[in-house]
Amino acid sequence: MREHISRIDLTRDYEAHREEYREAIERVCRETAFSGGKYADLFDREFAEYVGVPYACGVNNGTSALHLAMLAMGVGPGDEVIVPANTYIATAWGVSYTGATPVFADCTADTWELDPAAAEAAITPRTRGILGVHLYGQPFDFAPVKEIADRHGLFVAEDCAQAHGARYRGQAVGSLGDIGCFSFYPGKNLYAFGEGGSVTCKEEAQFRYMTMLKNQGCDVRYYHEEIGYNYRLEGLQGAVLSVSLKYLPQWTERRREIGRQYISRIRNPLITMQAHPADTEPVFHLFVVQTEERDRFVQYMAEEDVECNLHYPVPCHLQKAYAHLGYRKGSCPNAEYLAAHCVTLPLFPEMREDEIERVIRLCNQFR
Repeated sequence: MREHISRIDLTRDYEAHREEYREAIERVCRETAFSGGKYADLFDREFAEYVGVPYACGVNNGTSALHLAMLAMGVGPGDEVIVPANTYIATAWGVSYTGATPVFADCTADTWELDPAAAEAAITPRTRGILGVHLYGQPFDFAPVKEIADRHGLFVAEDCAQAHGARYRGQAVGSLGDIGCFSFYPGKNLYAFGEGGSVTCKEEAQFRYMTMLKNQGCDVRYYHEEIGYNYRLEGLQGAVLSVSLKYLPQWTERRREIGRQYISRIRNPLITMQAHPADTEPVFHLFVVQTEERDRFVQYMAEEDVECNLHYPVPCHLQKAYAHLGYRKGSCPNAEYLAAHCVTLPLFPEMREDEIERVIRLCNQFR
């Protein structure tokens, strides 16, 4: 009987490190350091060091990270921020929550990341910044985006939710732009046992402002400087993340090993790979491919007991939530084509060699 291959299987990591996770959780429980506190603060320091920035502000999820980052950059009603059309919708939520408007720009046809030329074409007098996404764990082309932003007096923010440990020209994502946003949702390359996120930055004033906002808008308890939010990172999640962070480098290397095997050994002309420029070091959070026969491919793999997912079948600019912005089919053709033809193959650090071989064989046998 064939063994089922899941797109991702978190149970294997838990079983491998069960005692460390349980001990970390038990320490938090003994000290009842549940909301923010010692273990959340410790992880913030560890994660800032990992990314290579002075500050990391832990929050309750990646969407909150995006919201706080936009507020820290001074975004508000009447402003516009350029966002890729090809991303998870939460990237745009961070802009919308401030009362500003996300302006969607197309991706390139090869890397499927933000197209710098499309971003520049979307700039208006109301534009405050560009929010690039290191989608699927592949860094976007930061240098030309930064050059465009500097020329127009804009900030550059990074959505790193899928790219923990990725590097662009030798520098870690989350340390490239003015501010970086991470998610620790289960299934991310670094994940919590529930929800979690972080905002990385270089300016102490930004860090302190976000710390105040996430804590109900106060520095001193019961004295509220402005309308705030309950966005604190839980102590339990901080402790779990500190354990996982120790293993992130080896998980990343394993993801890269699997990704390299897929790239070099899947040779079916019906399957198109994402481009990975030589000056980037992707971390293969998701291994997304294109095929004209997307639905038939997914069904074919399912019949072989291999789970494949779709990330993401509707681009942001065509979502009903943003219908009021007036985008139509054809507004971002590369993102639309990808959305209609994308498939995500199984890839996670604990995959066995026989499972990798099976995925490769099935991909090559698809007709």
